[in-house]
Amino acid sequence: MIQLSDALFSLTLLSVLFSLGSNRIMGLVKIMAFQGVVVSLIPFFLEHHEVFNSGALIFLAVMLLIKGLLIPGLMYVAVKKVKIQREIEPIVGYHASLFAGLIFILASAFIADKLYLSLPGDKVLLMITAITTLSAGLFLIMSRHKAITQVIGYLMMENGIYLVGTALAHETHAQFVVEFGVLLDLLVGVMVMGIIIYNINSSYDDVDTTLLGQLRD
Repeated sequence: MIQLSDALFSLTLLSVLFSLGSNRIMGLVKIMAFQGVVVSLIPFFLEHHEVFNSGALIFLAVMLLIKGLLIPGLMYVAVKKVKIQREIEPIVGYHASLFAGLIFILASAFIADKLYLSLPGDKVLLMITAITTLSAGLFLIMSRHKAITQVIGYLMMENGIYLVGTALAHETHAQFVVEFGVLLDLLVGVMVMGIIIYNINSSYDDVDTTLLGQLRD
C-alpha cells in the first residue's frame, strides 16, 4: 500500500515537470502555490515524524499560509499588473526542458544513492525529490527570459532547500526555526522582485531581463 509521503513526493515531482513544460505565467503561479502546499505537508507525513504537537501544527498553518497563499498571491498581483501571459521563446525550449527535468530526477537518484547517508527509506526518496526541485528551480532561472518566471524558479529553489533541510534534519524544531528564517527572507525577496518587475515593465513595456543589458551609466 502506497504511503501518503510517497504520494506527496510524486506530486512534487509532477509539479516540477509541469512547471518546466508550461509557458503560461499564471499557470506557473498556480503550480507553485500547489507545490508550496505539498512541500509544507511533507515533513508531517514522514515515517520518523512523531505525533503532532501544538507548535508543529501552528508552524504547518504558517507554512501553508505563506507558501500556499501569501507568496503566490503576491505573484498573482504582479502578473496581473504587468499583463504578461506567456513566456515567449525561452532560452531552452519546453520539450528540452521536460527532458532536462527527467535527467534531473535520474541524476538526483544517482546522487542520493552515492551519498551513503544511512537515511531511512522515505528520506532517500525525499532527498531525490529535494535535489530535483532545487535543480529545476535553478534551471528555470537560467533558461527563461521573463523576470516573473525567474522569481518562480527562485521559489522552487527555496522549496528544494527546505526539503533538503527536512531530509538532513535531526532536530525537527531546529529545522522549523531555520525554515522560518528562510521564509522571511524569501517573502522580502519576492516583494522586492515584485517592485523591480513592475518598474521594468513600466520602463520597457515588457519584463524580459535581457532588456536590462541596454542600461548605460
